Amino acid sequence: SGAMAAPRSFSAAEVRARCAQGACLVRCRRRLYDLSGFVRLHPGGEQLLRRRAGTDVSAALDGPPHRHSANARRWLEQYYVGEMEPGEEQGLAARNPAAAAQLCARYRGGVWVPRGYNRCLLPQDLVDWQKPLLWQVGYLGEKYDEWVHQPVDRPIRLFHSDFLESLSKTAWYVVFMVWAPVVLYLSWVSYTSLAQGNTRLFSSFTTEYSIPVHKYYFPFIFLLGMFLWSLLEYLIHRFVFHMKPPASNYYLITLHFLLHGQHHKSPFDSSRLVFPPVPASLVIGFFYGVLQLLLPEVLGLSVFVGGLCGYVIYDMMHYYLHYGSPKKGTYLYGLKAYHVKHHFEHQKSGFGISTRFWDHPFRTLIPEETFEKED
Repeated sequence: SGAMAAPRSFSAAEVRARCAQGACLVRCRRRLYDLSGFVRLHPGGEQLLRRRAGTDVSAALDGPPHRHSANARRWLEQYYVGEMEPGEEQGLAARNPAAAAQLCARYRGGVWVPRGYNRCLLPQDLVDWQKPLLWQVGYLGEKYDEWVHQPVDRPIRLFHSDFLESLSKTAWYVVFMVWAPVVLYLSWVSYTSLAQGNTRLFSSFTTEYSIPVHKYYFPFIFLLGMFLWSLLEYLIHRFVFHMKPPASNYYLITLHFLLHGQHHKSPFDSSRLVFPPVPASLVIGFFYGVLQLLLPEVLGLSVFVGGLCGYVIYDMMHYYLHYGSPKKGTYLYGLKAYHVKHHFEHQKSGFGISTRFWDHPFRTLIPEETFEKED
């Protein structure tokens, strides 16, 4: 349909019929949205949205339990399908007529702008989505930072070359298939080497006081590696992935977009939620080298294999936090809500992904939402 085409209108009966067939249509006053493709991804859970099918959600967007951000309201506009026929919105029970009267969005300058938000709604005009984005984003300059943190629900093409494009995409199970055997093999190597009983700590400085490292220490050294990974995960995410590239530097903006910006622009692109094994192996090789320099051979290897296991768990969890529907009240449900808030609203905090642990000492915890008690 043309950009200026009049919005299609729906009767209450038609909306009810579609919902009965399993579609998830909701409305903001008279504007109607089809969330059928989004329900599984919703951080509040699929059931919560399905229970609201056919109703007016304008009050619910303000919470409790969650006050939706300007980005979330903009995200909703992507699913706009048309208008309710005049007077027909009464045919669908309005949960709260006073709240329903508050507009979710209003028409201004040819775009629908979420209430309390006065900038362009879907700023797709800054780049040409028909062409690869990687070579375009550097030209956004000053506008890049704001643009990249306004998420959209559409796949991103990075490269002209089909071969490079395929290398930049990774199915979640590839990470597991590539790295899990490496973890198992290196664990066996570490354990059997420790079992020979030749490994000693501090032997490079002193033979007299060196400490033997027994094979039954292996699980503890492995867990230390996993713990160190969780710190590394936080530091890389915060200081590398979230470095703010200088607006004047085309190459740093391009690098930022390649590493992490594209994931913030399109957070539910399932082919780009985990790290491709080819570039990952370079980074992993670097950390292996560092540990070999710092620690006696087998010890370095044991810490390394624990860290590698931590990385695999992190990548699997990151995929699940975007694509899974964890049960309400579970640990993963809380983590998913936390991580999606990092994407939509709190991009300068909430850097822990597989755990919130490091957000506490580094003071980057996303605050719990509070709601004023009504009299």
